[in-house]
Amino acid sequence: MAHDDELSSANEALAPLPASQRVFGWHDHASLWFSLGVGLLVMQIGAYLVPAVGTRDAAIAIVLGSLLGAGLLAWTARLGCETGLASAGLMHATYGSAFARLPVLLNIVQLVGWTTFELVIMREGTQAIGQQAFGLTLTGPLGGALTTLLWGAVLLVLLAGSMVKLVRRFVSRFGLPLVVLSLLWLSWQFATRLQAKGLDAFWARPGDGSMGMFGALDLVIAMPVSWLPLVADYARHGKRSASGKGGLGSAFSGTWIGYALANIWCYALGVMVVSVAEPGTGLVTALLLAQGGLVALGLILIDELDNAYGDVYSGSVSTHSLLPRWSVKRWGLLLAVLCIALALVLPMHTLEPFLLLLSSVFVPLYGVILGRLGSGQAATAASARQIDWGAALIWIAGIAAYHALAKWAPQFGSALPTLAATFLLAWISRPKATSTTASDAPALAQSRG
Repeated sequence: MAHDDELSSANEALAPLPASQRVFGWHDHASLWFSLGVGLLVMQIGAYLVPAVGTRDAAIAIVLGSLLGAGLLAWTARLGCETGLASAGLMHATYGSAFARLPVLLNIVQLVGWTTFELVIMREGTQAIGQQAFGLTLTGPLGGALTTLLWGAVLLVLLAGSMVKLVRRFVSRFGLPLVVLSLLWLSWQFATRLQAKGLDAFWARPGDGSMGMFGALDLVIAMPVSWLPLVADYARHGKRSASGKGGLGSAFSGTWIGYALANIWCYALGVMVVSVAEPGTGLVTALLLAQGGLVALGLILIDELDNAYGDVYSGSVSTHSLLPRWSVKRWGLLLAVLCIALALVLPMHTLEPFLLLLSSVFVPLYGVILGRLGSGQAATAASARQIDWGAALIWIAGIAAYHALAKWAPQFGSALPTLAATFLLAWISRPKATSTTASDAPALAQSRG
């Protein structure tokens, strides 16, 4: 037991972050999650919604799904700020120290996949810019390798530095204003084209029936849900007051507002782009053909880099929780090299099934975490056990229910019913034999550390 305590004390991912290292305020939380919410991937998923559903249904799904999904992120951010625990720490607290290794490992796998996706997107965007602006042919094995290695090298340089400094000095001060200007410009360009084609016709356009409203809602929620296993890794850096109560509102509202705005904006822009583009025109090409699209797309590509960085950093925190002998930074560099190698060789264009598969795992996973810890219960009640069988079985049943609903009752959607059921079951079955409050969790976790 003493050996376990000694090992945990060296594990940055499983111990609460000290107050001296908590520096994020509301603006940092909001800037970070707005920036992470912006991306070409989000626009591409928005483009999937039409003509599968009508414009009105797409708009409802985008707004409602974004608010609900971002609300889950915000709730988890508040929990991370409250306890000072990383995502891996929350999983250990909920599922027990032995069983938690499974969701932590799945999180690492999905983060490697997401980073590889981001590198592919950045590569293809760079190739399109090179062709459109400079007449450079960067396609083919050699061109693809060069552009992948270029973005990979920049990612490695960023990972060699400090995450906190990157968020506070670059994302908040410089990256965010440039990205907002790019989105404003592109929105103006495509809104003008829609108006020329007839806004009434665009708004009244029906879907082709290949996707229902709840299916569209699941697809929108899938994107913020994919960030759920990361949010506490950043929210734990939120400032706390001397009483231990301050800072929670900043983490909650900053994360919710920042991500919801970005998600709604990018999904809607994807719908607008695909609605005015010529048939067969890809999203990136359509963006480039817009007036000023070259500069705007270039800035969005640069912003895409922080998505890849966010994935790798969080993946390194999770990996460090399993193998703490290597530092978070060292694991980050190793994972980045792995993702660069995968981006060079893997075909990465099966996005929708990948997103929905992730939702089937992480929606019930966090339904249980929030049910157990999100209502003011001690964040350490279950982590003293090797396995909390109740939490584990609810999660596994939630995964099965998600897929069963998708197959036999798609008209009701999968994400929201699964989330509600797992949350309720976890809340009802939460441990009660403790007098500890959630505000005591950091001290208890540190004592076990």
